[in-house]
Parts: sequence; structure tokens; C-alpha cells
Amino acid sequence: MSLSGALYNAFSGLNANSRAAGLVSTNISNATTEGYGRRTLELVPGAVGTTGGVRISGTIRFSDPVLTGDRMVADASLADATTRFDFARRIEDLVGESGVPGSLTDRINVFENALLNAASNPASTQRLELVSYNADSLAQSLNALSDEVQAARQTADTSIGAQVETLNNALSRLDALNDNIVAARSTGTDSASLYDERQRVLDSIAEIVPLRVVERDKGDIAVFSRGGAVLLDGSPVEIGFEPSYGIGAGMTFSGGQLNGLTINGTPVDLNGSVLFAGGSLAAQFQIRDGSAVEYQSQLDGIARDLIERLGPGGPDSTLGATDPGLFTDGGLAFLPVNEAGIASRIEINSLVAPDSGGTWRLRDGLGAATQGDVGDARLLQGISDALGAATVPSSSGLTAISRSFANHISEFASSATGERVRAEDAQTFVSIQNAALRELELSKGVDTDQELQRLMQIEQHYTANAKVMSTIDGLFDQLMSI
Repeated sequence: MSLSGALYNAFSGLNANSRAAGLVSTNISNATTEGYGRRTLELVPGAVGTTGGVRISGTIRFSDPVLTGDRMVADASLADATTRFDFARRIEDLVGESGVPGSLTDRINVFENALLNAASNPASTQRLELVSYNADSLAQSLNALSDEVQAARQTADTSIGAQVETLNNALSRLDALNDNIVAARSTGTDSASLYDERQRVLDSIAEIVPLRVVERDKGDIAVFSRGGAVLLDGSPVEIGFEPSYGIGAGMTFSGGQLNGLTINGTPVDLNGSVLFAGGSLAAQFQIRDGSAVEYQSQLDGIARDLIERLGPGGPDSTLGATDPGLFTDGGLAFLPVNEAGIASRIEINSLVAPDSGGTWRLRDGLGAATQGDVGDARLLQGISDALGAATVPSSSGLTAISRSFANHISEFASSATGERVRAEDAQTFVSIQNAALRELELSKGVDTDQELQRLMQIEQHYTANAKVMSTIDGLFDQLMSI
């Protein structure tokens, strides 16, 4: 081999070592970067007709598409479970722990105790005021719970709109990256950073919808939901959703008052519960159209049961058939056809409201024109008995089993707690699964120890090539001195 050929070989080696060292540095600095794929230099022998050496043909980006796909599905499952758990915990917190002051169960217990105390001394205005105050607090607790349930539905609806916007923007970005990757590969340009960015975009929407990614021959990808919806295949779809504002108890998707999803203008299955199932998007639909609606139905059933127990035909014989009872529908008599949302409208009759001066009617009857015998406790005892009587509720929102009013409250509170426990168990399970997959994915990514060993090898190679060049330089000096 000639001196010039040896010099060329050493120079090509130094160039390759310099590039390889740069990749090692990049790998180490991005060891914990989401979506980053470890790089190595791809080398081939020198071109035909040369004296040898090495030639850099490109950069190899390492990834495990199967493992990454499993991890993205786990991301979606975790987002789904976390969304459901957060909602269940919110409802449980609002209902309160049984027996804790301020909880829903405590409100009914305090109200019943106030009735018993007043019945023991019906002449006490202070005790009658306390009955009025606790009855009003019970109604307000139902109002607050109902309002919070509807607020959760509104939050879910707003979140759906935001997630759909994120999804559309990400699909457009993926389409552009597909074009860039295809162009880069066709010109031989390094496209590893484009692959990293594409994975980051996929990760940004993996929590919203569980994805299935198919790579095409030219390096571009097609994206589908695990439920079978085409999201990107040649061109991105446009997912449509019209948010609602001011969601009320009577507004439902099935009733046509709330909107579902569309793909390129065509409505998808129901509200997307099949095609987009498994991620945070489907979880928000479940809250808006499922869980929260069920909670509202139970609250309305409880409010209706309370109104009907103490309304016309109940313990107060002074009430006419169309008169509002102790608890009213916004001050009016309750009509069964208006059950939807009654929990948000229930309030104590203004005739016996706190500080109204009419709390004596709790003893003498709402329809009484004047005060009667101050020692008569029959109505107060009758109200207490009506609350404690085991009756079958008229509302379909409650279980059709004979129960006292307090038992209906307890069942609702237990249901909220049970749902939170189930949601927490599910969230814990998928969280552990997700963490395990992430750790496995990182273990197959950049190993800093291995990269440092590689850097030492590169340094040795660099030293060897530099020594060759130094030796050749010395030989040239000797030749020139002859």
C-alpha cells in the first residue's frame, strides 16, 4: 500500500471516529429523553477503486416497535383509569365519610336528631329553628352535590373538546413528519431526529386514544385506534366535536342535547365508546354520559323520596293535594314528570325557612293559619316516623327495595365509596403495569455504561489512526530530506 493510500485510510478512520464520538455524546445526553432512539454509526468499506478505508453510510436508530406499542397502550389504559379514579374520588369527597360532620349521612342524622329534640319540647322556638336550619342544610347539601355532578359533566365535555383539538393537531403534525421522513430517506439525509420527533408526537396522543401504528415501506406510518378507527393513512382524518355549555341534569347524549364525535363529518358509534375506547377521551365520555348521569339519577331519586315522604298524604294533614310540602321544587309543589334535576332545585318551604318567623308551622302544620297547642308534638314525631319508615321509592333512580330515607342516603354514600375503591384498584394495577413497561423500554434504550465503554474504544481507534498519520508524516519528512 502506498503512503498516500495509508494516509487516506487513517484519515477516513479519524473522520468516522469523530462522528461516532459525537453520537455517543448525543446518546448519553438523551438517555432519559422521551421518544429518543439510541444511535450508532453505520460504516461500510471504502468505495471500489480506492485504497480502502471506511465510509460513513448513515446513522442507525434503534427501537423496539412492539415494546413501544405495548407501552403506548399502557399509557392509554393508565390515563383512562386515572380519569375515572379522579372522578370517583371527587364524588366520594363531596358525599363525605359516613359519620363525619358535614357529610351527607351526617346531615340526615343531625336533622332526625333535631326532630326528636323538638318533639321532646315542641314549645321551644329555638328547637324548632334548629329543625328548620338542619332541614335547610340537608336540602343545600343535595343542591351542592347535584351542582358538582353537573360541573363534572361540564368539565368532561370541555376536556373532550380540548383532547379532540390536540388529536387533530397531532395527526396533522404526524402527516408532515411522514412527508419529511420519506423525503429524507429518498435523498439519503439523516432522518433519526425526525423519527424521534414522530415518536414524541405519538406519545402525546397515546394517552387520549390507544394507538396501533403500522410502518410503510418508505418510512411513513399509518395510525389506527385500537378500536378500528383510521386516524392517519396517507392523510389525516378530521375528528369533529362540538362542546356544550351549561350542561343541565336533563341534558344527555341519548336525548340529543349533547354532542358525540364525528370523523370527516360522519358520526361515529354512539359517542365514540367503541372506536376510541381505552384512553382518556373515552373515559371523559363515560363520565359525561354514564357515571355522572347515574349519580345524578340517584340524587334526584333521594330528593324526590324526601319530598314525597313529607308532602301531601304524609304526616302533615293540613296540606292540600297540590300544596308544596316541607321540601319543595324551587318553592313549588313537586311534579313527578320534573324529577330530572330535582336534587339541584330542592329547598325547604319558605313558610318554615330559618329566620322566617314561621317555624311554629313545623309543629302545627304548614297549612295552619294560627298557632295551636304549643305542647303538641304529633306532627314533629310524624315527620320523624315518615323519614324512618321503610317504603319502596317511586323513583327509578333508587333500588326498588323498602328502605328508610337514611338508608337510601347510606346506600348512595356506600356506592360512592365502593366505586372509588374499585377505580383506585384499577388505577393502581395499570400504573404498575405502565411503570414496568416504561422501565423495560428504558432498559432497551441508552445504556450509559455501554456508551462510555464504546467511547473508550473510539478513543483507542482514534489514537491508532492518529499514530498511523504521525508515522506517515515522519516517513514523508525522511523522503523529503533525501
